Amino acid sequence: MNVTVFGTGYVGLVQGTILADVGHQVVCVDVDEAKVERLKQGDIPIYEPGLEPLVKENYAAGRLVFTTDAEAAVKHGEVQYIAVGTPPDEDGSADLKYVLAVAETIAQHMEGHRIVIDKSTVPVGTADKVRAKISEVLARRERDDLTFDVVSNPEFLKEGSAVADCQKPDRIIIGTESRDTEEVMRELYAPFNRNRDKILVMDVKSAELTKYAANCMLATKISFMNEIASLAERLGADIEMVRQGIGSDPRIGYHFIYPGIGYGGSCFPKDVQALIRAADTIDFDAKVLKAVEARNYAQKTTLFQKIHAHFDGDLAGKTVAIWGLAFKPNTDDMREAPSRVLMEALWDAGAKVQAFDPEAMEEAQRLYGDRDELTLSGTKEAALKGADVLAIVTEWQSFRAPDFDLIQRCLSEPTIFDGRNMFDPKRMARKGFTYYSVGRPS
Repeated sequence: MNVTVFGTGYVGLVQGTILADVGHQVVCVDVDEAKVERLKQGDIPIYEPGLEPLVKENYAAGRLVFTTDAEAAVKHGEVQYIAVGTPPDEDGSADLKYVLAVAETIAQHMEGHRIVIDKSTVPVGTADKVRAKISEVLARRERDDLTFDVVSNPEFLKEGSAVADCQKPDRIIIGTESRDTEEVMRELYAPFNRNRDKILVMDVKSAELTKYAANCMLATKISFMNEIASLAERLGADIEMVRQGIGSDPRIGYHFIYPGIGYGGSCFPKDVQALIRAADTIDFDAKVLKAVEARNYAQKTTLFQKIHAHFDGDLAGKTVAIWGLAFKPNTDDMREAPSRVLMEALWDAGAKVQAFDPEAMEEAQRLYGDRDELTLSGTKEAALKGADVLAIVTEWQSFRAPDFDLIQRCLSEPTIFDGRNMFDPKRMARKGFTYYSVGRPS
């Protein structure tokens, strides 16, 4: 099948590549000429495990094409994915200007029937707006002979495992009320639907809400667990024991109940805010979602509060080593990352930071390269040298079994602030560390 994908970010690039990998002829279009040229050279602008070799292989085979020529791209694809960004507007609502711009582009250049797929995370009612925009442009063109359908097909990709999620999806949500469109979508996704029927067909608005509801449910689990962790810490309980106790209940499970220092990234913060704003527009008070957002905001300050208290409020002249800058492992994404909240609070308090992350160093340089209070170190060991204490922010695998003797030799005092509960407090005490974690006695 001929497929066009507008947008070459996390969603568009991964989706387009995986569709090409199963044999579809895919054209990925982007307005950024430099980015398109990088992709043609096999230079992937994002870090996503397993993506680079698939892009190179399918590009070399001719199944995957990158272009800035929107007209040719529209004429190529029977199905047209909209996979562009929906950044938060000033009030937190999703900004649809890029989505609607693509819809207008499709309408300007389409010559035959097109199925337009909303892949971007968009509020309920966006398909109606896309449909209205395409109809408006076709009316200006006086092309009432052209037909189209708009489908909601939300993505459920996790950064760091997006390739696997796309190759072996848990579910494929298709929002359409057209039987003909449903059949085309089933053909498109047939290679990913062999072991069992993963396709769920529903009306468009339900499909749009499903994406937001899924992310907000996961964010709620994280914020709830972080709230219980704060309670455990004050009551003298161990949140890790509590986690195991409640996770053993199959109705709860172990996923997304790890305590920490808050969620970040491009999805959870934005989607929770967007659904809250959507609720506001219909005069519905989304009390639970507002509490989720508030708890997460507070949780991101946890490590700073512990460091601040440890030094009796005097951080001037102190140097904190930070391991982990990305909002989660296996990505270089620092959007809404807890590391940013911690670093900025430390700088405001007069402290300096020496930081290391296995993949996010270029992004940190882009964001904060002009800060004299920040040193970006080449290794996790280098980040320790001359620092007073260590803060662990992201749970990368390479941080799980460090050389504790080296850490003690490098730090001016053997103190670790662990935002991801990576180590056992009793073991750390035996090794001579002052060890702070989340939801456990120090």
